[in-house]
Amino acid sequence: MTLRINSEAPDFTAETTEGTIRFHDWIGDGWAILFSHPKDYTPVCTTELGYMAGLKPEFDKRNCKIIGLSVDPVSDHVKWAKDIEETQGHAVTYPMIGDTDLAIAKLYDMLEEDDGTSAQGRTAANNATVRSVFLIGPDKRIKAMLTYPMSSGRNFDEVLRLLDSCQLTARHKVATPVNWKQGEDVIIIPSVSDAEAKEKYPAGWKAPKPYIRIVAQPK
Repeated sequence: MTLRINSEAPDFTAETTEGTIRFHDWIGDGWAILFSHPKDYTPVCTTELGYMAGLKPEFDKRNCKIIGLSVDPVSDHVKWAKDIEETQGHAVTYPMIGDTDLAIAKLYDMLEEDDGTSAQGRTAANNATVRSVFLIGPDKRIKAMLTYPMSSGRNFDEVLRLLDSCQLTARHKVATPVNWKQGEDVIIIPSVSDAEAKEKYPAGWKAPKPYIRIVAQPK
C-alpha cells in the first residue's frame, strides 16, 4: 500500500507496552503521532524517545496521543525504556508497539512486502526505512509524513509546530507561511474569495501581492 497525505491511516491490532490496542479505537476522537524506529537499543532513537517523553505534556494539551513503534518485541521495549529514562532524564509514558512480524512496518509502506515476516536476526541497517513520523487527524487520515535517515535525529519540536499548523488550518480557511509559529500571522487560502475574506476579516489584510493575503492568526 502506498500512503500519501489524506490517505486513511491503516488500522491494526498490536501488542504494546501498555497492552493490546486497536489503533483507530486507541486514537479515539483526537489526533495522534505514530513514530517508528528501526531497532531497539540504537543511540539516535534512544535520544528521540526520551525527548518525546519530555514533550508528551505539550502533545496532551493539543489532544494528541503519541505512540512509538519498533520491530523488536514488547519485552525488549520495556527493558530499553529503562535505559531511555536513565540516559535522557524522561520516563517513557506513552505506548511502544512491538512489530515483530513486520506487519505494521509493511502496512505503513516502510518495508517491502518481501522483507520477510520476522524481526529476528534483522539489524537496524535492514530496517533503515522504518524511520517515519505519521501525523494522523481525528478523521483517521494522514495529515503529514516525515522520514529521516538513521544518522539524523528527528526534530520533534518541528513535529509539534507541524501539529499546531495542521490543527489551526483544519479549523480555519488559512495556511501557515514558512517558519510559522503559534500566534504569528497566517495566509488566507486562495479558495477564499475577497468577498468571503471581508466577512471573516472586516479589518482587512496585508497583500504584498493580490494572491498573498496576510492576516493575524484567527482564534
